[in-house]
Amino acid sequence: MVGMHPDDADFTVVRPRPKIVPSQTGDLEADTLVPPLARREPEIPVGLPALVEPPALVEPPALVEQRRGFPVVVEQPVSPRVGLPIDPDGLTVLWYRIRINRHEPIPLNIPALIGRQPVCPRIAIGGVPRLVRVPSPRCEVSSTHVELRQHGASVVVTDLRSTNGTIVSIPGSSSQKLRQGESLVVSAGTVVDIGDGNTVEILPIQRLV
Repeated sequence: MVGMHPDDADFTVVRPRPKIVPSQTGDLEADTLVPPLARREPEIPVGLPALVEPPALVEPPALVEQRRGFPVVVEQPVSPRVGLPIDPDGLTVLWYRIRINRHEPIPLNIPALIGRQPVCPRIAIGGVPRLVRVPSPRCEVSSTHVELRQHGASVVVTDLRSTNGTIVSIPGSSSQKLRQGESLVVSAGTVVDIGDGNTVEILPIQRLV
């Protein structure tokens, strides 16, 4: 080749590729590779407190009959005041109260049925009971787990054939687990454990306001 030194015949001259600069219109050259935008996943909040169910939901007795769709047969004891503690005025009955978890105290002037989804029986002795629903995420608490009622100067705890049982801790005594359908007479200060962190404390008697 004219003008080329004989020794340069076996060499290839490589020049650097010119830098690609976006045009004034903002478009890139045709051979410019633009990586696709990475998909941004929505951020998940970390450390937020979980929603907590109410500690206990009390259904008024008046709503029990409406929800059931049929009248509840109420059998009153022959002498409802016999054996019940009486206020010094001689007229007012004193009632025990129960506290379920963080709920306000509930008087035992009528029986209380406690469970995951309690249901009133067809025949109620001593008045239409209060239905108290408690949270049970692990379903350790049966639908209608336990009944508490005042009997004379004491409180009677009855396991309503629950699946996982009822543990009763009486002050000064060791805890005991009730068998299905078993009843136990307890006093103020007793704590009843029905599972899933739900406890029922028996509070002292008090005159209802």
